[in-house]
Amino acid sequence: MTVDFTGTWAYRSLVNSPDLTLPFNDLAFGAGTLELTEPSACDIGGTLGGPGWSLELSGTATPGEPPRLRWQGRGTIGEEVWVYDYLGYLVPHWENGVGQIDTIVGSIVRTVPHSDGQAEAGVTATFFAVRA
Repeated sequence: MTVDFTGTWAYRSLVNSPDLTLPFNDLAFGAGTLELTEPSACDIGGTLGGPGWSLELSGTATPGEPPRLRWQGRGTIGEEVWVYDYLGYLVPHWENGVGQIDTIVGSIVRTVPHSDGQAEAGVTATFFAVRA
């Protein structure tokens, strides 16, 4: 693969809402450290986590314009299984960009509901990750 996704990324996700009256902080869905590995050509592994939670990642990277990543994160947080699916794209660099760093943007879906009844399956959010 010509694009190297391996390494540490700062990850943030936001609730998908068209309500412009919501304070920006109310859109927070998640934040953490994304550690990507490439165990074999075009395979993605690693972890995504923060204080008190961590997901093991497995998926694929597909070359193209732009390159695409698709992975699933799984983990047991507390006594509960969390499963999320991610689809992301590497943002192309601007020809006249200044200080631009590698950025992945994409979408996330909660694949398995959380047992507290507050987090149903199918909820989507938007994420971005910048190379740390």
